[in-house]
Amino acid sequence: MRGTDEKRTPRSRARRAATAVAAAALLVPLVSATPSVMAGQPRASAAQPAAGALQQAFADAAARYGVPRDVLLAVAYMESRWDGHGGAPSVSGGYGPMHLTDARTALAGRPHHGEGDEDPRGDDSRARKRVRPQLPAASALPARLRTLDRAARLTGLPAERLRRDPAANIRGGAALLAAEQRALGPLSADPARWYGSVARYSGADDTRTAAGFADDVYDVLRQGRSRTTDSGQQVTLPASPGLTPDRAQLGRLGLRSAAAPAGSRLECPRTVSCVSVPAPYEEFGDGDYGNHDKADRPRDQRVDAIVIHDTEGSWETTLKLIKDPTYVSWHYTIRSADGLIAQHVPTKDVAWHAGNWYVNAHSVGIEHEGFLAAPDAWYTEAMYRASARLVRYLARKYDLPLDRQHIIGHDNVPGTTPATIKGMHTDPGPYWDWAHYFRLLGKPFVRTAGPRGGLVTIRPDYDEHRPVYTDCVKPGQPCAPHGSTAVRLHTGPSESAPLVQDIGLRPDGSPSTTGVNDTGARATTGQRYAVAERRGEWTAIWYLGQKAWFHNPAEQPTAVDAKGLVITPKRGRADIPVYGRAYPEQAAYPPGVPVQAVTPLSYKLLAGQRYAVGNRVRGEYFYAPTYDVSKHAVVRGQDVYYEIQVGHRVGYVRAVDVEVRFSNK
Repeated sequence: MRGTDEKRTPRSRARRAATAVAAAALLVPLVSATPSVMAGQPRASAAQPAAGALQQAFADAAARYGVPRDVLLAVAYMESRWDGHGGAPSVSGGYGPMHLTDARTALAGRPHHGEGDEDPRGDDSRARKRVRPQLPAASALPARLRTLDRAARLTGLPAERLRRDPAANIRGGAALLAAEQRALGPLSADPARWYGSVARYSGADDTRTAAGFADDVYDVLRQGRSRTTDSGQQVTLPASPGLTPDRAQLGRLGLRSAAAPAGSRLECPRTVSCVSVPAPYEEFGDGDYGNHDKADRPRDQRVDAIVIHDTEGSWETTLKLIKDPTYVSWHYTIRSADGLIAQHVPTKDVAWHAGNWYVNAHSVGIEHEGFLAAPDAWYTEAMYRASARLVRYLARKYDLPLDRQHIIGHDNVPGTTPATIKGMHTDPGPYWDWAHYFRLLGKPFVRTAGPRGGLVTIRPDYDEHRPVYTDCVKPGQPCAPHGSTAVRLHTGPSESAPLVQDIGLRPDGSPSTTGVNDTGARATTGQRYAVAERRGEWTAIWYLGQKAWFHNPAEQPTAVDAKGLVITPKRGRADIPVYGRAYPEQAAYPPGVPVQAVTPLSYKLLAGQRYAVGNRVRGEYFYAPTYDVSKHAVVRGQDVYYEIQVGHRVGYVRAVDVEVRFSNK
């Protein structure tokens, strides 16, 4: 969350280091558990079983333990979409298609919001802060993170086999479901009578979360699913459109009520499980305070973006950190295992999450339990679905279009000045499945124009598109092959052409890399770019002031044609600047509020180039240097800016510098 304003107001003393948080371990997949598979290996090898073996494994396990096959398939789909991830654990220590959890195989690691000397707010109206929390030691884990041990006892299979062998893992999941069903009554061949055991399988300890998981499983049962897994296995679940579960079983599970605490005002849709875990707004030390700012959005400031993050830490550790007033804040966290949502900051208030104060002031931040550099620490279907429901709710609340101009990743947030570009965060990274996410939002990325539309929307096939990334485990070492949402950009129409350069990230002119955190030559699913040229199977887009080429063959396209508004430098201008924030002009600032310099970033857009338009906004600055809200001010100017897709990150250009046109003209 780096990024600063240029005008400083002296502060009393540096923020004290975040205190130790106890009783929760940060769960990071063991690097030794990552499959030793090198990039470029085909998805299925001769040593792998036949394409229908996994389907048969579900049938065999269902018959062995008396579980309806379709129930078993639907639960596994919710947990993993039937992928095995090569035996690597998920973010919450789950293994295999059934997501059997063994979190003791995870290691402690560094949290997402405590990296080095980052400035959590991205605003120099207060002195720069260091946030270096001391992470807790591993401790006792809840039962939901230890289901693999129980599956081993029920099946008699060794834990290592349950982790590595998909068929064994499915047997373990079937045994767990059958055990839960027996606790409720006799086994049944009727899928409708398994609602309670499915709810229990989620591991949730409250009725609302357990019911949310079970309702999603039965939604999958009604709709049916079919896909090819990460190991090349074809799995099909036939639709059962008339299936109605026995939801009365929920009351017999003995789970606690998830009622909101007295006085809390949760902002969540009715279709998700949501709890209140408030972030503290407290003054401490010598007039310092944290960990967010009081506001009254949208009355005092508009909300025009939702920022998707990953936590780089476990649910337990993340909730400990959000309660620390000396740490930072975000509005929501979503748990991987079951999609439980915790709200921390009212959406009317400004959380410190994006590393760019302008973006913070105009956005809502949602953290997802996960790790961007661990491609097989997967995000569950339960989390994707809960997040999509929350985003739809927030988009309605703030009248936001469901597109990638308004639903952005933390890795799309621009630096505030040239000095901060290198320090901006890169989550949720190239393994977040934006295409699937937007299908769940009800807004899939589809072709909206012909070849002359003038724009393209990036949309590779997530499962089949597997570019080489490095540095997931060790510098220079290839990451395990994995589906990705990002396409790589070259200086010419050839794989052998160098990657395009990002002079903001590398002012010394050094080349872009294939590092998993290097966003300098990357375009991501859902982002729209103006077409600069087409040549055979290659398409060029305007990107950071240059032509950037990506492979886009007709038989397996990595982008679809689109149309819309674009900006181009105003006639007579050789180039125009790009900004990382849309601040007002100097004349707009009242006495007592320091003027914020409108500093260009490192990029220049040249005459004739075009860039896709997102928001049109007037310059605005939220002055909030103190705990005393009476000293806060919102400064609004007359200058108008356009948000554009300038590179992997968005940027802002002044309206007086550009012309707005239709992309197909």
